[in-house]
Amino acid sequence: MKRLNWRGALGKMFVYLQIILMLFLILFPILWMVLSSFRYNVDITAYPPKLIAPVTGENYVNLVQTNNFGRIAVNSVIIVTGSTLLGMFLGVPAAYAAARFKKQNWAFLILLARMSPGILFLIPWYMVALAVQMTDNYITLILTHTVITMPVIVWLMISFFEELPPEMEESAMMDGCSRFQVLRLIAIPLAVPGIAVSAILSFIFSWNYFLFALVLAGFKTMPLTVAAFQFIGTSAVNWGGLMAAATVISVPPMILTMFLQRWLVRGLTAGAVKG
Repeated sequence: MKRLNWRGALGKMFVYLQIILMLFLILFPILWMVLSSFRYNVDITAYPPKLIAPVTGENYVNLVQTNNFGRIAVNSVIIVTGSTLLGMFLGVPAAYAAARFKKQNWAFLILLARMSPGILFLIPWYMVALAVQMTDNYITLILTHTVITMPVIVWLMISFFEELPPEMEESAMMDGCSRFQVLRLIAIPLAVPGIAVSAILSFIFSWNYFLFALVLAGFKTMPLTVAAFQFIGTSAVNWGGLMAAATVISVPPMILTMFLQRWLVRGLTAGAVKG
């Protein structure tokens, strides 16, 4: 009995060590980013690293005053909101069709867009945008970011729609509802948790995506992720400004995740994981 207890205690200790290690690997870069955003460049790059250094808010002041931060933040919101809404508009009906008509194989082609490297789409999109003179244009950026968001929406929503009882939809169709009415009046209201989860994840993926905007955006439509890249120069890096920008960019996804954590977990376990 004592031997079993000893093994059980050792097992629990191993689990706690794993949790501590995972938390350290995940949280340490975030903590380092936030602390560095309040330090001078000379202290950030000091060797050996300084645990205690003078604190400054200069990096945030420069970010707001000299980099047109408000306009750039609005650009990010426009692009992310537009791509999320367009992805939901196209992805939800596509997921419903794939779930009800057993076309997951076709939906897999959409998933390939998410699994493939972004550079695969970037060059064709850039050539087309250049030909029609739509670089540095919100519509172009929204369409390209939809390539990232829609596969996530489709595959999350397929699992949710498959969990819905088909008997309710069959009864509605026997009463005269069309397939579109069944989707609008029955399937979508019942899948609201899945729609919320899909929208949140789409928002986060689009917010953090960098590659398309780096090439397709210009001064007028530059989002936050590209603006942060400007702190990296050819001969020097403004680490304080870069850390301040990265901290600001990280805030919206973190707030969304923290406040909607329960809904997010419930939605994922209700449908996505079961698929």
